[in-house]
Amino acid sequence: MKHSMLLVFVCLFGLTSAAQNCESILLGEIIDFHDNTPLAGASIIITGKNQQTVSTNEGKFRFENLCDGVLELEVSHPECTTKFVVVTISGDSYKKILLEHHLEELDEVKVTGTISTNTSSAQEGHLSLQEVEKYSGNSLGDALKSLTGVSSLNTGANIVKPVIQGLMGSRVLVLNNNVRMQDMEWGEEHAPNVDINANQDISVVKGAAALEYGGDAIGGVIIMNPLPIVRTDSLYGKTQTNLFSNGRGGNITTSLTKSYNSGLYIKGQGSFKKLGDLEAPDYLLSNTGILETGVSFSVGKRDFIQGWEAYYSYFDSDIGILRASHIGNVDDLIQSINSQQPNVINDFSYDVERPNQEVSHHLGKLNYYRRFEGLGKWNLQYDFQKNRRLEYDIRVGDDADKASLDLSLTTHSVLTDFRFDSKDGLEVKTGLMGRFQNNFANPATGVRRLIPDYKKFDFGAFAVAEYQTTKNLVLDAGIRYDYSRVDAKKFYRKSRWEERGYDTDFANILIEDLGTQLLTNPIFNFNNISATTGFEYDFGKETQLRFNYSLGQRAPNPSELFSEGLHHSAARIELGDLRTTSETSSKISLSIEKNSSKWGYTIAPYLNAINNFIILEPTGVEFTIRGAFPVWAYRQTNAQLFGLDASVYYNWTSKLSTGHKFSWVRGTDVSTDIPLINMPPANLNNSISYRNPKLKNLVLGLESMYVFEQQRFPDNIFVFSPEQQQEVELAINTPPAAYHLLAFDAETSHSIRNKDDLKLGLRVTNLLNTSYRDYLNRLRYFVDDLGRNISLRIIYNY
Repeated sequence: MKHSMLLVFVCLFGLTSAAQNCESILLGEIIDFHDNTPLAGASIIITGKNQQTVSTNEGKFRFENLCDGVLELEVSHPECTTKFVVVTISGDSYKKILLEHHLEELDEVKVTGTISTNTSSAQEGHLSLQEVEKYSGNSLGDALKSLTGVSSLNTGANIVKPVIQGLMGSRVLVLNNNVRMQDMEWGEEHAPNVDINANQDISVVKGAAALEYGGDAIGGVIIMNPLPIVRTDSLYGKTQTNLFSNGRGGNITTSLTKSYNSGLYIKGQGSFKKLGDLEAPDYLLSNTGILETGVSFSVGKRDFIQGWEAYYSYFDSDIGILRASHIGNVDDLIQSINSQQPNVINDFSYDVERPNQEVSHHLGKLNYYRRFEGLGKWNLQYDFQKNRRLEYDIRVGDDADKASLDLSLTTHSVLTDFRFDSKDGLEVKTGLMGRFQNNFANPATGVRRLIPDYKKFDFGAFAVAEYQTTKNLVLDAGIRYDYSRVDAKKFYRKSRWEERGYDTDFANILIEDLGTQLLTNPIFNFNNISATTGFEYDFGKETQLRFNYSLGQRAPNPSELFSEGLHHSAARIELGDLRTTSETSSKISLSIEKNSSKWGYTIAPYLNAINNFIILEPTGVEFTIRGAFPVWAYRQTNAQLFGLDASVYYNWTSKLSTGHKFSWVRGTDVSTDIPLINMPPANLNNSISYRNPKLKNLVLGLESMYVFEQQRFPDNIFVFSPEQQQEVELAINTPPAAYHLLAFDAETSHSIRNKDDLKLGLRVTNLLNTSYRDYLNRLRYFVDDLGRNISLRIIYNY
């Protein structure tokens, strides 16, 4: 009986199978998710069966004689992510399949070819990974000086502030992993609080053309991003150690990344740096050590459709300020500046003593993006920053360990933007920004607060577009609106209040009269418009012409408005002006570039006319209970900056090449027809390098830098000398002489576990131990610049 039942079941099953429909047709289309265009030449395979086809010019495909049921299709196309699609066949069926054809990851991981730029028409420079590794033990400002048109304003060797085509401070924005840094950038001795080792993809946009980052970047934008994480299952990392003879210390940085095929990744990075007193060729620079720590951590997921990231970084530095820069009286100041000899030289030490500055910076970011079919990509970001700055003077008694300046700056920002890129040849990006900032000036220092408590509210909106009209011509344009409101509470000395005429012009902001002091509540609103337009034309033969016009407006920063007192790290008295209004920059830039495997060049002139240019300049000397200090005051004028950046390289053979770079800028106060202060002198850099891959990837390089004497500078000031009982010229503006420096660099690669996973490098700067002073080093009044420095770098990739 059982066997009979089984026989009936088998017969019935066989009849059912025979009756199954295997004449169904599957019609389908392969569509580009990015812009909804059909994809021709896509390969479609039915997995597990010997059936495959290729999509037509219209993106269509067809399979016949299919049985009803479930099939799996493997769909692939050049430069696409291969996709597996499950299809249920029930009679004749239709399936639309979207492929991720325009993968951003493809551009991010390119190691050869043209470097992607942040704008089409603006002048822009980019640091290679090798250059970032070369400057791993230095600051961001040191690394950027290898680009044409970029110099630095130094306070010694450890505080390096980037200067782009003659402009710095609040006119230069720093983007750290797509977060605009808020770290009291107004101070000339306030270096960016970033770890160069955490962000190894670094570029500079010169001028205000990159409107999506801010219309107030009339100097330029420094864009720092970590290297991209490829969507693959991997665990990798890198450790780099740098040892320095000058300062008798070094730094170490290490990173470790775990990535997955799903797009999930986790990354950690940390750096530590310690140097003792630095040395000029003939003497020690007492109290110039540094202790620096940086850590960062990120976790996220990157997929084509959507992704997210959580990022946190912490940066902390304790920097000694040259002891010889703090003077006891007016005659000592006159003698020190005019004699060019330091008045304090102590034995070598790793201790960072008074005067010094301690700075810490926390940064947190949450980011989410999503793509929409046939439309574009939406991005949403929140970031938080907390910057703490402590500046210590030489004090005695109970106040010896108290900071003379104690500022805490807290910033919250929300940004959102949408990039419309579905139309071939046209890309439009729009965005909104909101920001709240609170500054707290600790009154417990016992010293008059240089910067008051204030709250600041910012709102911005922008739209930028790029249109490729022909194969050779790309146009771009943009517009941005920024609103800024500053609400401060500030005490003024009554004598200073009346001296500057505030009792007449700002009587309405007075809250309380405390006798010798006045409590005020200044509130300012600024409405700024910025715009840009330009083009890029490709002549062929690897030659491009770029033209850009940018209009940028920048609201005054809190220092320019409110400063009143001794800025201890700057070793001077600074005076702001409540009458300060927004700057307006009109910049025209042009560049012609050729880049070929044999040779190339860049010629890039520019003209920047700035109305209501805010300038900080010396006006006299004041004696306080802490000593004699120069007085520097802010004022506004109309200025013009005209300059040229040029470079050329030539590969003589496959192993030997040379490079040459030249930068020059001329800054003029057109209202008075006098030169602007702190304009970089012209400089010429020449290099020759030898590469031999067969000798452990040996690279040898010799660099020559000649810095011309700055011939254009404002007149010196005259101060009264109690000792001489007469007015004496203080050579505070006179530039130092021209100088010439040589540097040598060598590097080899070795294999430990993987091919070329170990790099050894040797670098010697100021090879001939030349005594010199740099016009843009604020400590040039007191000491020579750095002597010879021999550094060893060890890089291990694993």
